[in-house]
Amino acid sequence: MDLSPTKKALLALKQMQSKLDALENAKHEPIAVVGMGCRFPGANNPEEFWQLLQEGKDAITSIPDERWHELNGFSAVDTSGRTCPAFPTLGGFVPYLREFDPSFFRIAPKEAVSIDPQQRLLLEVSWSALENAAIAADLVQGSQTGVFIGIAAVDYWHQLLSRNNAEIDAYLTTGNTHSLASGRISHFFDFIGPSISLDTACSSSLVAVHLALKSLRDRECNMALAGGVNRLISPKVSINFTQAKMLSPDGKCKTFDESANGFVRSEGCGIVVLKRLSDAIADRDQIRAILLGSATNQDGRTSSITTPSSLSQQAVIKQALVNSKVAASQVSYLETHGTGTSLGDAIELEALSQVFKNNEELILGAVKTNVGHLESAAGIVSLIKTVLALENHLIPANLHLKQPNSKIEWQKLPFKLPQKAIAWQSTTLPRIAGISSFGFSGTNAHLVVQEANREMGKWGNGEVLKDTASHIGRWGDGKQDSYLFTLSAKSSKALEQLAGSYVEYLQAHPDILIEDICHTVNLGRSHFNYRLATSVISPADLQTKLIQYLAQDLAQETTADLWQGKTNLNQGTKLALTFKPENQELQELITST
Repeated sequence: MDLSPTKKALLALKQMQSKLDALENAKHEPIAVVGMGCRFPGANNPEEFWQLLQEGKDAITSIPDERWHELNGFSAVDTSGRTCPAFPTLGGFVPYLREFDPSFFRIAPKEAVSIDPQQRLLLEVSWSALENAAIAADLVQGSQTGVFIGIAAVDYWHQLLSRNNAEIDAYLTTGNTHSLASGRISHFFDFIGPSISLDTACSSSLVAVHLALKSLRDRECNMALAGGVNRLISPKVSINFTQAKMLSPDGKCKTFDESANGFVRSEGCGIVVLKRLSDAIADRDQIRAILLGSATNQDGRTSSITTPSSLSQQAVIKQALVNSKVAASQVSYLETHGTGTSLGDAIELEALSQVFKNNEELILGAVKTNVGHLESAAGIVSLIKTVLALENHLIPANLHLKQPNSKIEWQKLPFKLPQKAIAWQSTTLPRIAGISSFGFSGTNAHLVVQEANREMGKWGNGEVLKDTASHIGRWGDGKQDSYLFTLSAKSSKALEQLAGSYVEYLQAHPDILIEDICHTVNLGRSHFNYRLATSVISPADLQTKLIQYLAQDLAQETTADLWQGKTNLNQGTKLALTFKPENQELQELITST
């Protein structure tokens, strides 16, 4: 039956409204954090980082002996005879500046020498982040995955350029141009989504996360790796910052304290793995937190090119809240930029007092008091800290806080500075946090993060994966099920190190479910040619067998119920293990996976 003109018009209006609703939902679609990797001062992974934060440790140390040999020629008196400010002797450092396994990343050793250690660290941490997400790298080859990296330092580039012309090789440019920081990750993993490196100074890595959110919502990519990196290879920038009186003479970021007198330089790298929330749920990923929205803007003209603007900071936070569909009153925690400079802290607090003046209470965090200022990686360390705090329902202490800045009327504002770790109280609404990152370039970024609800948080745990685990390695009479546990690496030494790391992990997490462990190692990891397999019934059983493996390897003995071998991946062999007749059932299970 033909519709009347009026009904046709109403139907068209409904269809148009449906399309508009779909566009609006896509514009604000939540983004899930499904994995994280990091190397920060005092922490080689997110778990160690949380331990550092929870215990209120200061990761700032003396400059390592192998760094900054150029200081031997540095004079405290300049050419005009004036005394220069004392050169900093403290900072936040990540070890293994020169150590790198080029073969793992299919890089020739000769080329690796000319590759910026920042690019090397990004490759390592990106791999760790995917493993943390239980996403096997070989299963996402050729995928529409985006890479967004904040990077600013050019220390290594300058070192290589200072050599004689005859020493410049064919890898200088590709090894140090910042576009390759993201491009090398995309190339190694065979990602074909957007690949962007950016430098907005201290806000670089949070701006990178902002771009990743937009790219995911615009369907340019279906997964994204976002973060930043910073390495302190040369002392020259520190000399410059010292002359500009930006650095704390005592090597402490005393954020919001009366004695705040500058920041301390640090290095590190952080990467988060992001998906649209709907995709993460469909893929049964472990959802660690939800990114609701973000915003960026610029300070414009201020009294000097590095002076922040309180009005711009207010504007970027307000816009991020609008983009997230969140009211300021819903935010209970804010991870501040908080450099510990008297001018910067005062301007930031002024902005916060305008945006959040009607909140009942807002707790202000400052991760720079623990690890220093990671500059182009400062935003990502703030995000990873906030995700960990949301997961653990605990807000770590701000260090070096003795007397809050007397210029601030704290009693009239809803701000609370945690001088010790405090519980993050729950309400009827999810916990929501804000994260600020401001670059001395004038580029500001703000991100709004919400905790994953308990049902979402279970996607990566045993409640959901028990049935899946039964298909990839569980057998028995139902009273005491056995599970298949497999490890692999690209060398026998790497396999030993991996087994040792699992022993340490099991010692620290005695209550973890064995089916969770086995599911992750069997399906959430790439498989290499040096392999180890065993049947286990509990975490304690697995720990015992891995300790036996490490011991027997040294003694060249054979351990029962534990199989190891090497396979040639080019021949299409799935496993190359030796089995006893009584292990026929296990052999069939392994070779069928």
